[in-house]
Amino acid sequence: MTEIRFYHLLEQRLERVLPQLLEVSLQRGWRVVVQAASEERVEALDAHLWTYRDDSFLPHGTSRGPDPAEQPILLTADSGNANNATVRFLIDGAAFPDDMSQYERLVLIFDGTDDDLVARAREQWLQAKAQGHDASYWQPDDSGRWVQKA
Repeated sequence: MTEIRFYHLLEQRLERVLPQLLEVSLQRGWRVVVQAASEERVEALDAHLWTYRDDSFLPHGTSRGPDPAEQPILLTADSGNANNATVRFLIDGAAFPDDMSQYERLVLIFDGTDDDLVARAREQWLQAKAQGHDASYWQPDDSGRWVQKA
């Protein structure tokens, strides 16, 4: 079964957390697809990942760009897996893919200040558990480190 991790943003912003998680993913040799809710969000994340830190580089592209299959990190607003990723990040309330079994890990990141996204994450948690997936829930501690809560 696919491992599903739920990351609950409390005081952090996605633009700070996502690059860190993507860096770890690349260090582990994983190919990643990041699914956002809109093309506008994909474009904003694309721009952000090129400039988020002066001393880091996250090789990535978008599903609308050239050679999406070659990208180690692919940003998209659709449910495809053009780069044959084994890890999928879901942001902005993006739905689970139809075939979750093609992924080793799904990472759902949701904003705890948005009641609709919290409710959506709860629905997805119940769905994941009902389907027998290994689901875990993570929150940051006082120092900003991720701690598994469930």
